[in-house]
Amino acid sequence: MAVRHRIRSAAAVVAALALALSAGGVADAEPLPVPTNFFDGVVQENLHPGGSLPGSNDFDCVPSPEHPNPVILLHDLGATRQSNWAVYVPALKNEGYCVFALTYGVDPALTMPGGVQMGGFTTMEPAAEELAGFVDRVRAETGAQQVDLVGHGSGGMVAAYYTAVLGGAEHVGTQVTLSPVLGGIDAELPVAVEPEDVIFPPWLQYLRGSDFMTALHAAGPYAPGVRYVNISTRYMQDYLGHPPEGEDVTNIVVQDGCETDYSEQDALGASPRALALTKNALDPAHPQPVPCGTILPGTGTMLD
Repeated sequence: MAVRHRIRSAAAVVAALALALSAGGVADAEPLPVPTNFFDGVVQENLHPGGSLPGSNDFDCVPSPEHPNPVILLHDLGATRQSNWAVYVPALKNEGYCVFALTYGVDPALTMPGGVQMGGFTTMEPAAEELAGFVDRVRAETGAQQVDLVGHGSGGMVAAYYTAVLGGAEHVGTQVTLSPVLGGIDAELPVAVEPEDVIFPPWLQYLRGSDFMTALHAAGPYAPGVRYVNISTRYMQDYLGHPPEGEDVTNIVVQDGCETDYSEQDALGASPRALALTKNALDPAHPQPVPCGTILPGTGTMLD
């Protein structure tokens, strides 16, 4: 695999030099357009069911020395690798990252009109197994020793289970979670219900005392050797709770220092403020300014 990676790297260098010579100089790739609305990804999923956003899932991507860890994006409940990440994929790709995303937890029986198959419809344990296989593939294809994970909602829980319970910590450098539920939801159901008996099983697995939460907290929820950054919103914390403290754990609330940020859970997938915080979490040695303005709930669009 190391030989294969060296051959690919050499081929990439030769191709880049040929392009530069033919153009009379070094040619810069055209930046990808970055949407400002979280729901732009829903449009892309409906136009190209099961596809990948431009800039993502290029398994020929060679990580740069500046960004040696490929970034894997994990969507929230009822989303896909396209519908959740229309903003983050091009924004991170434009920064020079190798960007990957998968749709996990698909139930084929719940195919939507047009052939769209949304993820997050299974319990999180098998979803974490899917992530494990995807991480192995990304590492093998890119030659990277580690990846960084960015999870939105239940995607962060899947990532946490992978690192803490399934032993994936050695393959992960940084984990960023948007709207984390790592502490578990303190609620009780009026009747006993098994996760497999509801449409969104992760909702029951979020509850404190569930088998999933018990296993996660018995092993962590934070794995040694992984750097964690949890990005929360005040408008969900009353329900989702505060993420636990821990060694090498940074907890951020987007409204701290920016009272006009009205982001709730969805909006964190597009908010320029949450995006900047994510970029800084992935590359703390080169922090960027974190904007503050009127950020709309739902869309994550910043008006000023």
